[in-house]
Amino acid sequence: MLPKTKILLVDDHPLVREWLTNLINEEPDLEVCGSVSNAREALGLIGTLLPRIVVVDISLDGGSGLELIKNVKAVHPQVDMVVLSMHDEMLYTERAMRAGAVGYVMKCDATDKVLAAIRTVLQGGRYFSNTINATLAQKLVQGTGDQPTAIAALSDRELEVFQLLGRGYSTRQISEQMNVGFKTVHAYCARIKEKLNLANIHELFFHAIRWHESQQPR
Repeated sequence: MLPKTKILLVDDHPLVREWLTNLINEEPDLEVCGSVSNAREALGLIGTLLPRIVVVDISLDGGSGLELIKNVKAVHPQVDMVVLSMHDEMLYTERAMRAGAVGYVMKCDATDKVLAAIRTVLQGGRYFSNTINATLAQKLVQGTGDQPTAIAALSDRELEVFQLLGRGYSTRQISEQMNVGFKTVHAYCARIKEKLNLANIHELFFHAIRWHESQQPR
């Protein structure tokens, strides 16, 4: 019997990890070798379990999925990263690709597509939605696509701060979550306010909360 391909799951929702584990383990040639909720544990397990693919969410306990992808590709370039997230693919797919991901699947339509993504990646391909493929093709041919939104203009770390603000984190909590100094968080907030043309921290919090609510599945 041929050895099964190892898949590591990194998601901060236990029910999602349980569902994915059951889905993947039903495949005769695939197995979930580990399941964790945060980036720190994931980095430790990858070196021990040696998975072929890591399925990772954008939002994680104690860190960002984008940062995890960058860190994994720097240390374990042979490991392929596939994003499974509820976050808007139009905003995050290119960021995930730049970080090193080779697939992006929305949770809202993941039942059949997550296995398709894994199969495609195992065959050496990349897996993205038809919408994203069309957008990327347009940029390749025309050198442009849709005009970027103000949110899209944020850097990865600025977007992470904005997302955490929207989830109700204080700047002190964000400092602890991202493992950066308090002054660094304030610098990120200042740049976000400038890019989004917001007058003060109160407008920033309000805007972040409204945006976070808009990202939630209906």
